[in-house]
Order: sequence, then structure tokens, then C-alpha cells
Amino acid sequence: MALRPARAYRHTDLTTLGKTELLEVVRSQPIPEHIAVIMDGNGRWATRRGFPRVAGHREGVKTARAIVRAAEALGLRYLTLYAFSTENWSRPAQEVSTLMKLLERAIRSELPDLMARNTRFRVVGRPNGVPAAVRQGLEHVVRETQHNTGLHILLAFNYGGRDELVDAFRVLARQVQAGELDPDDVSEKHIRQALYTADIPDPDLLIRTSGEMRVSNFLLWQIAYTELWVTPTLWPDFGPADLYRAVAEFQRRTRRFGGV
Repeated sequence: MALRPARAYRHTDLTTLGKTELLEVVRSQPIPEHIAVIMDGNGRWATRRGFPRVAGHREGVKTARAIVRAAEALGLRYLTLYAFSTENWSRPAQEVSTLMKLLERAIRSELPDLMARNTRFRVVGRPNGVPAAVRQGLEHVVRETQHNTGLHILLAFNYGGRDELVDAFRVLARQVQAGELDPDDVSEKHIRQALYTADIPDPDLLIRTSGEMRVSNFLLWQIAYTELWVTPTLWPDFGPADLYRAVAEFQRRTRRFGGV
């Protein structure tokens, strides 16, 4: 997204605006091209209500669906959702198993709607270690939507930012070993091209729910100059108005990219 003075609605109290008003506000200004979201707080949402943690994950799926629709309403080009990290395998086996089944059903059931909305679905992360049924389900939806030209949804699944960098460096090492690349010629461009997101622009805005002040090993290379927006709202309670509010706050900022 081009550098510009982002002073739109600087003196407006965004908390007083409803969803429709917020959408009108943000659509009157340039929209970020790519938003990434760390969807955090499902387990805490359920625990606070006396529900099993999986209930929070079910609600989280509903929220993801609503946020995808909201992103489409914005005219967003790329939306990356951090769904399952490589570290999440350490959670209780029953929770992980339920998560896998929930994800498989959710992705397959969304395919007709993705096609109807011209939405492209992609996955970033390591395929190894993922249950076969889940992997095959994800691959099927990726194939079926690959020619769609609307919103691109990137699901970060079995993903870790350090793993992505390790995999990228392995790609470059093989190129050097094969004599295709001189070590002294390795540049940021080469590294970028070896990442899972090689053809995707870096996120303009990173949203994290649940109030945690960390990036949790997410898109470590790509978010070097990404604007951060953290909300205490737990993911199942995060709605379209919250997304629009985050974008409106982003539009108020001036991005300097290390400059004055």
C-alpha cells in the first residue's frame, strides 16, 4: 500500500459508530490490500462461560465466516487467518483431534459459498504431519478455488514463522548446492521468493485478538513494517464492526517504513 498521510476521521470517536457507519467511513478511504489476523481467545471464551474449550473453537469458526464476509464488503484483496500453529500440536490430544475434525467439516462445507463468491482459498504452512483427511480436504478446496479472482483467503495451518524461514533457507541452500545461485548474490528478493507467501504482498495490518502483546511466531519476515492493532476482545466476540474499527484506526496512521 502506498505511503500517504492517513488522517481520515482523526477526530471521530469510532466507538460511537455502528457497523454500517464504520463500513461507510473506511470505504471512503484507501483500503489496506492485505490484513492478517491472529485469531486468539477461543479457549478462554469457552472457559469463562463454563463450556468445554471446543465450544470456543466452534464459535471461532462462526466468527471467521463473518469476518470473511466483512472483508469482502470492504473490498479487501488478501486476508490471512492464523488458524493452527506448529506449536498447537502440544495441546491436549482430544482438543487437537476435535479441532482437526471441526476444520475439515468447516472447510468442505464452505466450498460452494467460496465458489459462488469467487473467493480463492489457499493454505500456508507445512503439509507434513497433518491428518490425511484434513490435508486432502484442504487440498481439494485449494484446487477447486484456484482460478477464482476475488478475495484471497490464506489459512495459516500447521504454520510457524521460524519453520517458514528454515524451509526458505533450505530452498536457497539447494539452489546454491546445484550451482544455480551464488551465495554472495543471495538477496531479500531471493528469500521472499522462497517463502510460502512468495506471490503475496506483505500485510499492511496485523490484528490480534485477546489482548496478548506478541506476534506468536507469525509471518516473521513479512510483518517487518506491518501496522499492529491489538484488541482485548476474544476471537469469538470479534465482529465486523471490530474489523472496520481496526481498519479505520489504520487509516489514521502515517506509515513511514523506517523514514522520518
